[in-house]
Formats: sequence, C-alpha cells, structure tokens
Amino acid sequence: MNNDLKRARTNDEKYFRRTQILDSAELLFEEVGYESFSMANLAKTAGVVKGTLYLYFRTREEVFLTLYNQSLARWSEVFLSRLKSAMSDHDYACALYETAMADGSFVPLLARLEHVIEHNVSIEKLVESKRSFIQRVGFITNATESAISLNQTQAAEVVRTMGVLLVGATRADQAPNLDGEEIPADVQSLMDLFSSKNMFVKNACRIIAAIRAE
Repeated sequence: MNNDLKRARTNDEKYFRRTQILDSAELLFEEVGYESFSMANLAKTAGVVKGTLYLYFRTREEVFLTLYNQSLARWSEVFLSRLKSAMSDHDYACALYETAMADGSFVPLLARLEHVIEHNVSIEKLVESKRSFIQRVGFITNATESAISLNQTQAAEVVRTMGVLLVGATRADQAPNLDGEEIPADVQSLMDLFSSKNMFVKNACRIIAAIRAE
C-alpha cells in the first residue's frame, strides 16, 4: 500500500499526517481560492483518501480556521519584527500593510473569518481560535504601544481597527494587474490614489491620530 494512504496510528504519525494535510490545504487555497476549494480536491492534493481528512477536520471551514490561525501567527511574527520604538504612524501603517499582504493566506482568510468560516466549526475550535487571537493581539498591542507612542487602551483600539480597515481597503482594490505595462503618468497617478495600500495607509494614519488625540 502507498505510504501516504496508510492510516496514521502513533501520535507522531498523526501529527505528521495533519501537518501534511494543512501544507497541502494552504497550497490548494493559494492555487484555487476559497470558493473552488473542496475536501475532495484537498484529499487528492494531500495524497490521502477523503475519509482521512475527516479524522482531523470535521468540516472544510475547520481546515480554513486552522489555516487562519497559522497565518495569523506567521504574519504577527513578521510584523512584530518590523516594529521599532518611536517610528512614525506612516511607517507603522506601511509595515502592517506590507507584511499582511506578503502572506498569501492571511488577508483572504481574515476577510471570510466572521462571516463564513466561524459559522461551521465546533464551539471547541472556535474558542481555541479566539484564545489564540487574544494572545496574538496582546503581543501586537504591547509592541504598538511603544512603537507609535500610545497608551495601552489606545494601542488596543488601533490594533482592533487596523484589521477591519485592512479588509475594507483590499476589497476596494479592483484595479487590474498592470505590472510591466507602460501607463501614462496621469493615469498611473489616478490609479495610485485608489490603490489598497494608499487607501489603507492614509486612513490608518488618520485613525491613529484620532485615537491618540482622544
């Protein structure tokens, strides 16, 4: 029998199989997106029978929730490494946007988290995910406090608001990919005004300034 199709029995084998499934799920998600992602396609990509997936994940959304938790941890570590004391609001916002967008899974999963993904997972998995989120937000809040000179309450509000703003800005960015194309300067300037990064950074700076002034 193919080793990939053998049933995992020991804890080490189960851990390896679960990791294998999640690695395959992330690759499949980046390739086909949310709507075209299915457990049948995941089983094929991971090299396991479909029934094996349900030994580790009860629903498709539980796979996505786990991928989100992983991407949150991965992104937050990269973002925290970019923060330094007494940086400008603009640099803070740029660092947040650039690190979030560099992770292929984080923003697409964040955008669907509360509206779709969390509605079809067990309460145990939901609680586990929320506790992980609380911990990560705590780390980011502490770093934000010293990075852009806010108190703890202000920093927490900034961190909560930035996630909502990030999703909104990226949803508004519908411009085609024109990399490598020659675009007239006036048209490029117009497109830049409505780019998700420009929208995010400008509004993030306004929000941070408003929260600091309260």
